[in-house]
Amino acid sequence: MNKHNILFIGLDTHKEFVEVAYIEDQRGAKPVHFGRISSAKVAIKKLARQFESKYPSATLHFVYEAGPCGYWIYRLLTSLGHCCYVVAPSLIPKKPGDKVKTDKRDALNLAKLLKSEDLTAIYVPESEDEAVRDLSRARETAMKDLKDAKYQLKALLLRNNINYSGTANWSLKHLRWLTELILPHPAQHIVLQEYLQTINERIARLKRLDNELEHHVRNWRYYPVVKAIQAMRGVRLLVATGVIAELGDLTRFDHPRKLMSYLGLVSSEHSSGGKQRQGSITKCGNGRARRLLVEGAHSYRYQANISTDLQKRQEGLPKEIIDIAWQAQLRLCRRYQRLIFKGKHYNVAVTAIAREMIAYIWAISREVVLTPVNPKLRIARVPA
Repeated sequence: MNKHNILFIGLDTHKEFVEVAYIEDQRGAKPVHFGRISSAKVAIKKLARQFESKYPSATLHFVYEAGPCGYWIYRLLTSLGHCCYVVAPSLIPKKPGDKVKTDKRDALNLAKLLKSEDLTAIYVPESEDEAVRDLSRARETAMKDLKDAKYQLKALLLRNNINYSGTANWSLKHLRWLTELILPHPAQHIVLQEYLQTINERIARLKRLDNELEHHVRNWRYYPVVKAIQAMRGVRLLVATGVIAELGDLTRFDHPRKLMSYLGLVSSEHSSGGKQRQGSITKCGNGRARRLLVEGAHSYRYQANISTDLQKRQEGLPKEIIDIAWQAQLRLCRRYQRLIFKGKHYNVAVTAIAREMIAYIWAISREVVLTPVNPKLRIARVPA
């Protein structure tokens, strides 16, 4: 009974509990519902010990869906010496006729699919990489909040037919003009002052996050890659940090086409028989990294050129990386002009440039030598 090589354990994770099911490594074995346990770390450790005692000669393979609960279960189980997989919910096979969904069925299905090798595991970042990613996302959220506050203030002025006669919005001159405004009704003037105070607070918050992000990125293990890919046009510190924080180690992709597909920048296709149909991009994978690449691709509308700012970013970099960046700029600028000349829509051309940008970023990342992560250090960073 206990002479099994592998025991597959499915976990349906939630905020307060975890539904557990398992299946033995036997031909014709049926998944078994273990029960519901607490989502506390003590309960997860106890669960692992129970399976270890019941199946002492088996290797435990855990699996659960990626979700808002994060990767702490993965890090806890791997620190205990067990195999754990985090799978993408969108890639879990589902039968069209199966209309009943429960936590118990999800756990049973995960264990069964893990045994049949029908699940696709995702890349789990290190805790340090996830922390930098959280800081990068917080900076992006702060920028969005600042834009929303500015839109609300401009909407208030538009409703009252107040127009700024200057040219540069949100400059020091514009902000001074806003503080001198007096609206017709005292209640509206209070709203104006509150909006101005909110904008000032969010500007200060954005500056704080910019300083913290720059400080922590310089001490990050992927900083050599972040610095190297800034040799490319349209890739400054924020874009470089965001892309690497979202994607992690780019060298895990053995070909750039796989990275393009991972980001959802390739065309969707529905071909059958003699017909071949290609549609818009798939938009699979990480949407934030894809959006950052599209933002950087806008700079290739102009002729190839080494600006002063780009030259400063390339100082101290190896010649091989600078040559790749220049080759990318020559090709992508020409490609953009060709696509526009053919009558392609502006957004289609920019997306095509973004797809090729990530290929050159992948090539540059392979030129950077990083110190491999010590697995003992990684386990030591996991809290007990």
